[in-house]
Amino acid sequence: MSASPERRGLVHVDRAIAELRRGLPVVLTAPGADTFLFIMAAEFATEDRIATLMPWSPAGPTLTLTANRAQVLNIDTFGHETVLIPLGPALDAAIIQSLADPTADLASPLRGPFRTLRTPPTNLHHAAIKLCKLARLLPAAIVGTLEGGVKGAEAWAGAQNLLAATVDDVAGYDIRTAQRLSQVASSRVPLEYAENARIIAFRPEDGGTEHFAILIGDPSRSEPVLTRVHSECFTGDLLASLKCDCGDQLRGAIQQISAVGHGVLLYLAQEGRGIGLINKLRAYQLQDQGFDTVEANLRLGFASDERIFLPAATMLRLLGFGTVRLMTNNPDKVAGLERWGVTVHERVAHAFPANDHNAFYLSTKAKKSGHLL
Repeated sequence: MSASPERRGLVHVDRAIAELRRGLPVVLTAPGADTFLFIMAAEFATEDRIATLMPWSPAGPTLTLTANRAQVLNIDTFGHETVLIPLGPALDAAIIQSLADPTADLASPLRGPFRTLRTPPTNLHHAAIKLCKLARLLPAAIVGTLEGGVKGAEAWAGAQNLLAATVDDVAGYDIRTAQRLSQVASSRVPLEYAENARIIAFRPEDGGTEHFAILIGDPSRSEPVLTRVHSECFTGDLLASLKCDCGDQLRGAIQQISAVGHGVLLYLAQEGRGIGLINKLRAYQLQDQGFDTVEANLRLGFASDERIFLPAATMLRLLGFGTVRLMTNNPDKVAGLERWGVTVHERVAHAFPANDHNAFYLSTKAKKSGHLL
């Protein structure tokens, strides 16, 4: 069965994500470029894997980090968003993993100095970092540059039994998958605080992780609908973790919508502000070392918030809603929905009392992320 070039591109990226998560290398190409990259997620570095990669790149592979992570390590970024560190005898697998993973930074503070390349990184290097982020891995990769255009890259990848993806497909992946959601299942599910509820599942075109809508009552499509956009939180939503306020916000939103009689809760597959559950647990470990929630994300190499709210906007459109009364304390969430064509008629405050475990977390969200708490 034939597929459009865009759909094939989405599938290639999805398969490349799966390969990276297995610790395997993949190939990145750029239309019109004379070079291509092989990349492997740095957190999977072993001596055997590095030994396999070294002969592939005549100039030698590099460790590629984000500027956020490099600054934590006091590595000169030369003003670049992505930093390239040549691999050498001093950078064994253990050092590479420790440069990618900040959870042991305080235990080994005297690493380096490390030489960085002044040569500006290319779109291929930026795409390598983004592909690691899409895979919910640490944003650090071992990359090697080889000569050859797209056809040469595809032939080389085939000879090495590696999957290949293009820079353009990686760059647009999160936007395209968020735009191409389809409803795949719907069922009435009586909830503790809202017996008249229906759960609707939306799947992206590439077959990736589903998002969900909880429709409570029968809200009008011609009036602003009371809406909560909630990013999944395994620890808070399911385990009632006291480190955040997510569980309170989820259950409180269902109760508040039910009290009004109708509304919608969108449950987005964007754990840990878009960095994934494993990286969120790493961030928690950093918080136990004294860093706040924003500092933890930056030390991991991420932005303070990696989410996009296009999936929520797409789901609202498919459900027939164009204007919302948004339950949030986050002005960025308001702007994020409006950016993608949803009218936010009103921001409805949605705050809950702090406890001894999340008071610092909440104060950080207010002071550094602008939450209205």
